[in-house]
Amino acid sequence: MRYYLNTHPQRGQNPEVHAEGCRYMPGPQARSYLGDFANCGPAVRLARTRYTTADGCYWCSRACHTR
Repeated sequence: MRYYLNTHPQRGQNPEVHAEGCRYMPGPQARSYLGDFANCGPAVRLARTRYTTADGCYWCSRACHTR
């Protein structure tokens, strides 16, 4: 599965990691491709190297949603 990081989160929200096809994925100008992973865990770990507060999307990466 391909994962993307929302690089323009709304005020007061954490940057979220989305799986390709998520209906809440931000537009192309507001996301960064993280890579192809078997699940959301490695994608969120990579995202946290860029944004320490990154979290999985509740809807498409629920197993990694912690905040």
